[in-house]
Amino acid sequence: MSARDDILRALADRPAPSPAPPGASGVADLDAAAAALLVGAERPVVAAEAVETIFAERLTLPSVAASLATVATMAEVPAAVAAYCAEQALPLSLCMPADPRLAASDWSAFERHTQAAPDEPVALAVAECGVAETGSLVMRTGPHAPMLPNFLALHHIVVVPRLVAYLEEAVLPGPAPRADYWITGVSGTTDIEGTYVRGAHGPRFLHVVRVLG
Repeated sequence: MSARDDILRALADRPAPSPAPPGASGVADLDAAAAALLVGAERPVVAAEAVETIFAERLTLPSVAASLATVATMAEVPAAVAAYCAEQALPLSLCMPADPRLAASDWSAFERHTQAAPDEPVALAVAECGVAETGSLVMRTGPHAPMLPNFLALHHIVVVPRLVAYLEEAVLPGPAPRADYWITGVSGTTDIEGTYVRGAHGPRFLHVVRVLG
């Protein structure tokens, strides 16, 4: 029995609350919220045939604020990256890891480097998978997948070769990496006078290149 099961069982066993006295509406609201947890869906339905559509919808929500391009194969990724750079008026210069999944494509149009500067304009990475349920990107560090460039660049471009429907399906098999982290949209904060500032703790722009084949 998990701690979560214990909490839910305790909530289910609670007697129905008495009518709240005047001024106690906050308590009643909390009881209603707890009851809703017991009957509400534990996770949204993501039908197998709708994974691509739902992933695209989640990515482009205002709260996630990512953009998306779709290509058929890894060989088409450089052209998709070049198109994004042209759209954003960026030079064809990338901080790009020596990832074998990227090396097989033709990157001759780009100036490439593996070390990220503090003001790096564009960094490219490959996600282990994307999650349709939340629009998240699952990243795993390794010899050819450094973490730092993904947090320094102004524009973060992520290649997604695989999608899963739910969060629990994104748990990766094999030996644990030094770091395993998930990205859901661009960074932001409202700490400064309650005004939303995008890119406060990382990239300001997130662009996903989804590879279908």
